[in-house]
Formats: sequence, C-alpha cells, structure tokens
Amino acid sequence: MLKQGIIAISLLTAWNLHAQDVTPYTPGATPEGIVYYLPKTELEIKVTATKTTYTPGEFCQYADRYLRLQNVAPKPQVQWNLQSIEVTPKGVPNPERAYSIKLKDKSVASEVQLTKEGIIRAINTNVPEDVIPQKAAVKKTERVNPRNFMTEEILMAGSSIKMAELVAKEIYNIRESKNSLTRGQADYMPKDGDALQIMLDNLNAQEKALTEMFAGFTEVTEKTFTFTISPDKDIKNKVICRISSKLGILNADNLAGEPVYISIISQNTLPPADEEGMKKKQLNGVIYNIPGKALVTIKDNHKVYYEHEISFAQLGETEVLVNSLFNKKVNTRVIFDPITGGIVKIDKD
Repeated sequence: MLKQGIIAISLLTAWNLHAQDVTPYTPGATPEGIVYYLPKTELEIKVTATKTTYTPGEFCQYADRYLRLQNVAPKPQVQWNLQSIEVTPKGVPNPERAYSIKLKDKSVASEVQLTKEGIIRAINTNVPEDVIPQKAAVKKTERVNPRNFMTEEILMAGSSIKMAELVAKEIYNIRESKNSLTRGQADYMPKDGDALQIMLDNLNAQEKALTEMFAGFTEVTEKTFTFTISPDKDIKNKVICRISSKLGILNADNLAGEPVYISIISQNTLPPADEEGMKKKQLNGVIYNIPGKALVTIKDNHKVYYEHEISFAQLGETEVLVNSLFNKKVNTRVIFDPITGGIVKIDKD
C-alpha cells in the first residue's frame, strides 16, 4: 500500500495546496495530504583503472637478430593500474523521514515541488531539473593487420625464420623510402605538403604494423567501476574494493587484490537535537534537514586518491519552518537541496 502511494505521488512534481500541519507519515493512519521525503545522502564512487595488455609478436624470437630490438618479452602480459577515483553525492528518499502536509485554507504555501523520487525540492517556486552532461564516447583505434603489407615473396616463404628475414628487409625499405621523401630525393615526389604528409603517414602505418610482428603490441583500455556507500555513522578504513595488478578491480571480499579504503569522519560541532522539543515543533511547520559535514578520505596503502568535506543529510539534524512563514501576509519561497535536505535559498515578499 505504501509503495503504491509513493509511486503515485512521485509521478507528479508540484501541487497547488494550502499547507497546514506536517506530521510523520504512517500508511493508513495519517490524514489525507501531500507526502514528501527528506533525503538520505549516498556516495556514488567511480573507480577508474587502466588495463595494459601486451601481446608478443609472431617473430619476437628474431627481434634482436634482424631489428636489434632487445629485451622483447616472449609471453603475454597484463597490468592493471588504478588511475582515479571520483565521488558524487546523491540524494535518495529516506523511509525514516517521510512526512505528510495536511491541507489548510488559511495558509498561502500554494505550491510544493518534489523530485521524481518524492524528495521535497521547493515551496512556492519551481526549480528546473538538473541536466547531467553526457561524456562523449571514446573512439577506439583499430589495429592494422600487418599481413596487409606483406609482399608475395614474404607470404610464400617456407619457414618462419625466412619470413622474419623478409619482413625485416621490408621494414628497412620503408625506412629508406621515408628518408628519401623527407630529403626530397625520392624518384616520385608529391606535389604539395599535404600529399607528402599522406604518403609519410601511410609509410609510418606500414612500418609500425610490420615492426609489431617483432616487438609485439600494447593495448591500453580504461574501465570504470561504480560502488555506493550510505553511511549512518562514522566509518574508518572500510574496504570498498580491491585492486589487483593482474585481475583488475575486485569486490571488497575478494582477497586477491590490495584494499582501497574509505573513511567518513563527522566534522559536526552542533549540539544534539532536543527530541521533546522537536516533537512539539513537528506539529507546526515543514520539516527539513540541517545536514552534517564529514571528511571523506579514499586511499590505498600507497596513495590518497580523494579527501574532501561533504554534507550528509543523515549525519545532521532536522528543523522546522514554522507555519507563520506561510500565512496570507507573507509569501515565502524556499528551495531545498535534494541531496542533503538543507535549505539552499529562502526569501519572501
């Protein structure tokens, strides 16, 4: 029953109404009114890591012999590295902070705006929805097949060592052609600088593809993993994930990697709320949050990746905007932060 009521309300963003009393919402018992939530602050943690994959070339064993390339690894290798950590606070409805606004003709709190999740957003004014910018997709460069540049003689070679020798000769021929072009000594010189650049780019692509048959090639890919933390109290050195140089980002319970820790330490200096006083005031106005601040630190055993103060709804206290702010003599407009439930702006006519 509660879920159905919440869905119906969250489909709307604002109502014309007259606010009266605000009470904790109890399904089936609370008189008819507008139900709203105060938020609970979650942290969306995006961990970005790079995966470097090395694949040995087909002729890696001949790299030193024909191209004087030393220390060429003969086996595939994979290396993961943690690059960055991004922290974004999000507001989600707090089921322990649901309230109902009754209707009353003598009040001029004529409009209440909620987010699509049912979190209170504004009174007597409208706030545009936040637009989240989309990151442009990264285009992946396709690797060129080196066999596209092999001559008939190379392809017809009877052994891998003979093929390696002929490929090496082709690489040296390409280098000679590049030198002739850059020195202006080629038999067929391009007519302008653009044409010259096109020819050099093509030769560079051929040389790179054929050289990779000896030196191997390395591919670097980036992956982002998302974790969510919703603290109700201080957290000290909690493992949010693990990083393995071979396996990448792992869950916190996978002991194959080194831990990445998060600490959330309250910085609050306000005295605790008077619970009895709050119960009396809850009958006479709109309840909102005074968020608490906490220092958020994310690190591993080698580096601190993130350290910043963040406001949390659930680490603060609740307060009341009394009904006298919304009588017919005063037109009060209030904007709330949907992440913390605190007041962003309040003014009146």
